[in-house]
Parts: sequence; C-alpha cells; structure tokens
Amino acid sequence: MEDDARPAARLTVLSGPSGVGKDSVIELIRARSPWVWLSVSVTTRKMRDYEVDGVHYFFADRPEFERMIASGQLLEWAEFAGNLYGTPRGPVEARLREGEPVLLKIDLQGARQVRAAMPEAQLVFLAPPSVEELKRRLVGRGTDDEETIRRRLAHADEELAAEREFDVTVVNDYVERAADELVSLLGSSFLTPLRAD
Repeated sequence: MEDDARPAARLTVLSGPSGVGKDSVIELIRARSPWVWLSVSVTTRKMRDYEVDGVHYFFADRPEFERMIASGQLLEWAEFAGNLYGTPRGPVEARLREGEPVLLKIDLQGARQVRAAMPEAQLVFLAPPSVEELKRRLVGRGTDDEETIRRRLAHADEELAAEREFDVTVVNDYVERAADELVSLLGSSFLTPLRAD
C-alpha cells in the first residue's frame, strides 16, 4: 500500500465534564481497540488505588511538572482542583508523523489549548445523558472528598456550556456505545487496509 493512500493521521481530543465517564470510555477503548494510540497525560495528583504509573497517567511532583512547562515539553496543560495535568508533546507528534491516529483525554482548558496549537485536531465532547445523571455520578463514584465534589459540581456548568466549541458530541448513555462511536470517529480507514478497486 502506498504511504499516501491512507488519510493523514489526525489528533482527536476527548473532553467533557468531570464525572461524565471519560475514564470508563478510555478503558474500554484500550481493551477493545488496541490500534488506537492513547496519549498518557502527566499529573501531579495522587495516584488512585487502581491506577498504574505510565498507563493511566505519568505521576510527577509539582517542580518536575513545572520544569516540563518551562522547557516546552507539554502540548497543553491545566490546573484543576489543586493539581496540574498535561500532555507530553513528543510522543503525540511522533505518533502522528508515523501515521497513527492519536486520542487525547483532557479537560476543557486543555482542549482549547490544543485547538489553538493544532487547529486541524478533532474535538469530541463527551456529554452525560442529563445534568441530573452527571451530578449522581460525581457524588456516587466515591473517589473525591466533599470539597472536591463541590468544586467539580460548580465547574460542571461551565464545562457543559462549552459543548458548542467542539466538533462532535458523543452522549455517554451506555459506555459501550459511546466507546464504539468515538472509535468510529477516528476513521474507519484505519481499521482495514484500503483497496484500489
């Protein structure tokens, strides 16, 4: 197959309000669609019990993260709930050069930075079935203290209002359906070889 027979690899950004189920969708894609390259973010937040360093996130302390910002190693970064989150630039650019579709899971602020840095990126908004369901998920997941939940709930309205800034909306009513829809947005041409019939 000629190298130019395949469409150019595209960066796809998945974003949405806290508690909408981004991690669940990403985990399912990781399990069922290994051809999708998922960028691993770096964060200063504490590692959760189920997380693996280098798989779910790269965990760093604040001085190390700030060195990455200063040296231009991050494609985007943001601070939320007292923690820093960012996307290492090098691995993303390398995968795109190799022709692989890249999927990033980042927050609204980071999505805006990617839009500014890479206007050709596809921005996908993961939406809850309803605001009530989003609030139920935030309170019920049991990973945050009451103050963090309060901040996340207050921030959710701003995040939901930003939906119009995105290219596509995927509703996370069922995680399997949402994951399939997101994978389909990465381009079916990456799933099977192109033929010149």
